[in-house]
Amino acid sequence: MEAATSYLEALRYMDNAKETLQKAGKDEGLYKDKKYVRTASGIAYNAILIAIDEYLHRKEGNSYKKAKSIEEYKSRITNKDKKLLALLVSAYDSLHINGYYIGTTSVDTIVSGLNKAYQIIEYIRD
Repeated sequence: MEAATSYLEALRYMDNAKETLQKAGKDEGLYKDKKYVRTASGIAYNAILIAIDEYLHRKEGNSYKKAKSIEEYKSRITNKDKKLLALLVSAYDSLHINGYYIGTTSVDTIVSGLNKAYQIIEYIRD
């Protein structure tokens, strides 16, 4: 995928995640409907993967192959950019683990993950 296309695709996913979260509703720092939080978290995490894949493709060139696990992503980013690694670890925890798997309804947790996702996506902005 072309870099500009990856960037726009990741942003499109983030727009979809935010639209889905609006359906969850909020009450005193918690989302009301866990189903929408889980769905939105999964969509936002996929936006992160689009951005990370593009980042790695730029750094690794012709030797690039899509990672098969979060551990592989972390390993490959470790020697390239420590700040990006920290963002990925935090966003993974907030969105993929807490939002998608556990189904947290904490607005703070999800918003933190979304903010980190946007920071990751900015790495591939031209």
